[in-house]
Amino acid sequence: MKIRFTVNGRKVDREVTADSRLLDLLRDDLHLTGTKEGCGEGECGACTVLIDGKAVNSCLVLAPQADGKDILTVEGLAKGDELHPIQRAFVEKGAVQCGFCTPGFIMSTYALLKENPNPSNEEILTALEGNLCRCTGYTKIIEAVHYAAELMREEE
Repeated sequence: MKIRFTVNGRKVDREVTADSRLLDLLRDDLHLTGTKEGCGEGECGACTVLIDGKAVNSCLVLAPQADGKDILTVEGLAKGDELHPIQRAFVEKGAVQCGFCTPGFIMSTYALLKENPNPSNEEILTALEGNLCRCTGYTKIIEAVHYAAELMREEE
């Protein structure tokens, strides 16, 4: 079946099967490899993208469900070589270790800060509870979210 959607501001037309996953469409067909497959079961958050502004696990979304939707991946945040404030914050605060989970955390953070530009620690933990990291211990991730919120408020 043919689907049409927008990914990172670009209109896309693709032929997909009814059982294909959005994750595979993004990575294999569109070469947007920032979206990672961790568990394939919606438990780790490594494949988090935004669909119409909401953070979702792309491993659980069928590609046909993307029809008519607006999708944002981690590649869509930077402006050329200039990192998005959230990306900068994760780097500057040392919230990146092996980096595998980082795109998912960044996308979940983006969704949070769009809704709540000044979240508490508890609100951050709730927003990120679907993302797992085996390296950092989360302290630096929480610091990075607070710093990203500060950077984004300064840009307004």
